[in-house]
Amino acid sequence: MKKFFAEFKEFIKRGSVIDMAVGIIIGGAFTAIVNSLVNDIITPVIGIFGGLNFDEWCVTLTGDSVLYYGKFITAVLNFLLMAIIVFCIIRAINKMKDRTKKEEEKEPTEKECPYCKMKIAIAATKCPHCTSDLPEEE
Repeated sequence: MKKFFAEFKEFIKRGSVIDMAVGIIIGGAFTAIVNSLVNDIITPVIGIFGGLNFDEWCVTLTGDSVLYYGKFITAVLNFLLMAIIVFCIIRAINKMKDRTKKEEEKEPTEKECPYCKMKIAIAATKCPHCTSDLPEEE
């Protein structure tokens, strides 16, 4: 049991736990936004075309037992919208990473003079700063 608590303590100390907690908090707040989008905007717009409100869709099983399958459809719409939004955000982040990676992979245009350590053109054979003849590179 002591080993378990030691491992748990090490787990809590990691920065990823804090990142995860922040993500969950932001995710909860974001869920409220998506729920509002579905309930207050998308569902009424769909209702215009079909006169439908998903939240009111239900089936009475017996007596007081009611199956609200319309609320389930709303929850599925919430999930799909959340998935699409997260996908778009991750896709945008990946595109930005690809751009920076391509910029880092570009061929260098400058090199350092081995004598005065100043930056010079990669094709230079003589340093314009210290006028040293540069050794030929293979």
